[in-house]
Amino acid sequence: MADVITECRLTARVNGAEREIAVDPRATLVDALRDRLGLTGTKKGCDRGECGACTVMVNGRRVLSCMMLALAADGAEVMTIEGLANRGELHPVQRAFLECDAFQCGFCTPGQVISAVGCIAEGHAGSADEIREWMSGNICRCAAYPQIVAAVSEAAASPEVAR
Repeated sequence: MADVITECRLTARVNGAEREIAVDPRATLVDALRDRLGLTGTKKGCDRGECGACTVMVNGRRVLSCMMLALAADGAEVMTIEGLANRGELHPVQRAFLECDAFQCGFCTPGQVISAVGCIAEGHAGSADEIREWMSGNICRCAAYPQIVAAVSEAAASPEVAR
């Protein structure tokens, strides 16, 4: 006899809006964001927590959304790349990534940007070495690392960035 999996409901504040969705209890947060909420900016890379492409903020902390069950976000505040800009104006980290040319193919960029926001907020952007260490969980296949470090450093120096 096959097991019957029923959907569970979860409520979370996603990018500032209260959202209620039904998910398979085995679904990961990245799948719920992409497939149930249509937030495809969060990329699904390795699906093993090794590349950082799926990085989002949950309750102000960086998480690998491919490693977190969606139901674990019930009642949480979730921020994806789509929620980072404020009324159409880019976040200072997004602007710094553009100004420093900190992307090439763009696949890793959403995870890199969210991770950079977290890195700065955590106080880990004091030097290039520190930035490299605290951003090391985000892989860039195009090797734009020098530009990424420069962008994080530039954004960290911006008075607009909330720490």
